[in-house]
Amino acid sequence: MTDPRLPLSDDQAADEARRLIEDAYRPALPIPTSYRDTSPVPAFGPTPPVAQPGRPPMGQRATDASAVMLAAGIASVPIGGSLSLVLYTVGNVDPVVVGIVCAAPVLLLGALSKVIKSAKSALEAAPTDHHHHYNGPVIQDHRSITATTTTRGLVARTNNDIRN
Repeated sequence: MTDPRLPLSDDQAADEARRLIEDAYRPALPIPTSYRDTSPVPAFGPTPPVAQPGRPPMGQRATDASAVMLAAGIASVPIGGSLSLVLYTVGNVDPVVVGIVCAAPVLLLGALSKVIKSAKSALEAAPTDHHHHYNGPVIQDHRSITATTTTRGLVARTNNDIRN
């Protein structure tokens, strides 16, 4: 090390100048910063997923239910349109006739469901066929055993009565 009070030689001055310049242009230590980029993201490339216009993102079951509801809504348009056309062409329609025409299918379905329920209960009440196939001598015993149990007294004594 040289004395700082003495003048530097040309080589020493060049070395000192080079050192000062390198220190000035040395990258600074990283300082934590924050920055929000407000520019729009590109239309293609590694962009994050964004909800697209149209149906919102949902599960498969919800998508299927939504499709069924849309189909049912679209299917009701021809029925309503044809009913409106009929009412428009008829002009003066008696409200009682409209009520009867609208209530008839409901009453018919109600009666049909009663018939189906009664036929179902009659079918369930019918005895079932039992087919038995035996090889060799077989004895069938159709006796039923009835057991009654009574418990009486302070010191509980149980009597079992079994009858054949």
